[in-house]
Amino acid sequence: MIDTCAQRVGRWLLIAFYALAGIGHLYFTQAMVRIVPAWVPQPRLVVLATGICELVGALALIFPQWRRPAGWALAAYALCVWPANVQHAVNDLSHGTGLPIWYHAPRLALQPLIIWWALWASGAVRLRRAP
Repeated sequence: MIDTCAQRVGRWLLIAFYALAGIGHLYFTQAMVRIVPAWVPQPRLVVLATGICELVGALALIFPQWRRPAGWALAAYALCVWPANVQHAVNDLSHGTGLPIWYHAPRLALQPLIIWWALWASGAVRLRRAP
């Protein structure tokens, strides 16, 4: 598959996005633990593991042979962490602490876009051109 310039730029932005997120999970572990839903076992371990997954996914996007599987994995990852984002919003908005709705609403609404971004930028899916 031949990359378009837009895909290359999108991929490098996605690499930066997931690398920063991974570093954030490893650096701000305790803050991230607080937003893990109660039904998730071993929240600290899960936060650390997800940070490592983000870093590995970002790194895998660099290499052509790993790009498509990384796109699928990062898309699945974004879907799997959605409950933590919902939990974070519920905690903040119901208790009046933390971040306001203007942070949470776009974050939750953009989750499908992040999933699509991972699939498109990695070449896991292709856009169809109008005839």
